[in-house]
Order: sequence, then structure tokens, then C-alpha cells
Amino acid sequence: MSPTRDAEAAKRFFLKTLASTARFVPLACPVAEQVTQPIALADVTTITSAPRVINVDKNAAYPKAIGELKSAGALPQHVELRQMKYLNNLIEQDHRFIKRLTKPGMRFFSFETAWQTVQGFEVINMIRKGQLQVVNKGDVRGQNAFIARFFGVVA
Repeated sequence: MSPTRDAEAAKRFFLKTLASTARFVPLACPVAEQVTQPIALADVTTITSAPRVINVDKNAAYPKAIGELKSAGALPQHVELRQMKYLNNLIEQDHRFIKRLTKPGMRFFSFETAWQTVQGFEVINMIRKGQLQVVNKGDVRGQNAFIARFFGVVA
């Protein structure tokens, strides 16, 4: 793909993202008109919360697309563009803990054992991070009691 085409695709992506945070998006307006007229899609006054920072990877099309959106008024001037690969990849950040735990024990003898172990690590990590509504994030005793009840273990 050409850099211009990549920039247009990036601009469409950012417009869709901004439109998802807007209170009102004109549905009758076709996508082609929305891309050529970004103010109609995501006016600064209709955005409920403008992003403070946009994290993207090092694709050269992103700065051009963000610059065009800022000049068109679809994106506020104060929005900062950060091009850092590791900040953009939220899934890898979430699994960093799991990768650290499985590194010493990479000698799983079967796929089923590896699958069950990683699933257990992920569930414990979700409990620890407070992603379950049953237990609060900092309540270690509550987390331990929940795990003991769940697995039927006497603590």
C-alpha cells in the first residue's frame, strides 16, 4: 500500500474511534462523506470525552492522519500522539504476568497440562487484579477465601 492510502485508512480508523465516543453520529451520512468531512462525523463539541493521549505503533501513516484530523477540527489540538509499540499492545501487557510465571515451568509434558496451568494462572491473575465482582482488588484475605471456597480447599 502507498503511504497516502495508509494515511487515509488510519484517518478512517481514528474517525470511527472518535465517533464511538460521540453523543450523536449522523447515520444518514455515507462513510465516504464522513471521511471527507470529519467535522460532521465527530465535532469537537459532540465528543463526550476527548482523548488526552493516543497510543499507536510506529506506522508512519499515523502522524499524518492525526495531523489532518487536528487541522480539520475533528480532533482537539491538545491530543498527544505517542508512537510506542509496547504501550499500544494491551493484551501483551496483561499477559506479562502469565509469561513470567510460565517461563520457569515451560516443560509441560502435555498440551492439556499446559492449558490448565495457564488458565489457572489467568484466573488467579484476574482475581488479584479485581476483575471479579465477588472480591475486591486489595482484599487478600477475601481473595484467599474465595479461592478456597471455589476449589473446595480447607485453608
